[in-house]
Amino acid sequence: MSSSLFDPVQAGDLQLANRIVMAPLTRNRSPNAVPKPITATYYAQRATAGLLITEATAISHQGQGYADVPGLYGTEQLDGWKRVTQAVHEAGGKIVTQLWHVGRVSHDSLQPDGRPPVAPSAIAAKTKTYLIDAQGNGSFAPTSTPRALDLEELPGIVHTFAAAARNAVETCGFDGVEIHAANGYLLDQFLKDGANQRTDDYGGSIENRARLLLECTRAVVDAVGGGKVGIRLSPVTPANDIVDSDPQPLFDHVVRQLGPLGLAYVHVIEGATGGPREVEGRPFDYEALKKAYREAGGKGAWMVNNGYTRELAEEAVKKGADLVAFGRPYIANPDLVRRLKENAPLNTPDTKTFYGGGEKGYTDYPTLS
Repeated sequence: MSSSLFDPVQAGDLQLANRIVMAPLTRNRSPNAVPKPITATYYAQRATAGLLITEATAISHQGQGYADVPGLYGTEQLDGWKRVTQAVHEAGGKIVTQLWHVGRVSHDSLQPDGRPPVAPSAIAAKTKTYLIDAQGNGSFAPTSTPRALDLEELPGIVHTFAAAARNAVETCGFDGVEIHAANGYLLDQFLKDGANQRTDDYGGSIENRARLLLECTRAVVDAVGGGKVGIRLSPVTPANDIVDSDPQPLFDHVVRQLGPLGLAYVHVIEGATGGPREVEGRPFDYEALKKAYREAGGKGAWMVNNGYTRELAEEAVKKGADLVAFGRPYIANPDLVRRLKENAPLNTPDTKTFYGGGEKGYTDYPTLS
C-alpha cells in the first residue's frame, strides 16, 4: 500500500503523526531576541502538523542578522522558548528549533558593539536585512560588509552550535534541532565558492569548504544525539546572493558525509527558496542527492520543500519523500493539516503582517471550525 501525506512516520527519535511539516518562517516578533507568550499561542495553534520547525533562531548575538528574531543564548530567551514547547506539547505536537548563524547576512547595528558581521571571506552579500528603528518602524536595509573569520575563531562557532543545541533540548524542551545550512547563511557561505575564497583548510576544495558544516553537525550530534538532529540544505537557491560554480558534486559530498551520522532527517529546498522550483542556469538532480545519502548509510527521513501543493506533496510521498514542508500556507492556515485532508480552501496570507507586529496576521487567522 502506498504511503499518504497523512500517515504517521518515524524521523530518527521523532514519532510524527503525519508527514506534513511546518517550515521555518521568520516573523520578527521577539524583541531583545526573546520569544513572547504570543509565540507560544502561534505554534500551539499549528500543532497538528507532524512536525513544527521554529523560525530560525540565533545561536549567539554574533549569529543574529535581523531585528526582533529569537535567540538561544540568554536565560530569558530560553525561558521564552520553554513556554513555547510546553504549549505545543500540551496541544499534542512535536517541535524542533532551527539553529542559525547568519554570517554576513547582517547589519553592524545588530552585531555586538556595532562590529561588522562575520563571514568566510570579506565579501558583502548583495541583499537586504530587516531593521526596526527606535520608533518601532520596520524597514529593509542593505547588509553590512563583513570581516573574514580567523582560523582560530572557527572552533568557537562549532562549540556555539553544540551549546545552542544542548540549550534547546535540555533546557527548553525541544524534541530536537535543525541545523540551518541553507539560504546563504554562514554554513552555506562556507560551502559555496561564491562566498568562500579562503586559502586555508576551510576554503578551496569541496572537502575544505564542507569542513565547517560537518564539524558543526558532528558537534551537535554529540551534544544531543543524531536521532534528534535534522539539517537544512539548499543546493541552488540564489537567496542572499549565494552561488556555487558546481553544486552537484559539492552537495553529493556533503550528504555522503552526513550519511553515517544517524540524523533524524535531511531537509532539502528544491530550487529557489520561496521561488521557482527550477533555477535558470542552475540545474540540479535531487534524486541523485538522495541516492548518494542513502548509499552512504543515511537512514534519516528525506524532507522536501518549496512551493508544494497538496497534489505535488502527495505525488512526492508516492515517489519516496518521507516528509513535505509547507511554508507560507502555514502563516494563514493554522489548521493546514485538516484543510489539506478535506481539500478545503486555504486562507490567503496578509503579506503586510509577515514581518514584525503583534497578533494581527500572526495568531488571528480563522480555522475551519
